[in-house]
Amino acid sequence: MPNEDSPEKRRLAEETRNERQVWYFLGYFLFGIHVIAFVMIYAVRHAK
Repeated sequence: MPNEDSPEKRRLAEETRNERQVWYFLGYFLFGIHVIAFVMIYAVRHAK
């Protein structure tokens, strides 16, 4: 039975790693969007 258990554990670990990468990407993306939005607001308010 260990032969059947090993690929499943490997697949689960890889799936967990991929999911974590997706969450990191999503977090950085949302953070970047807010930074850009604040810079744009600052630029519009301080435009002459």
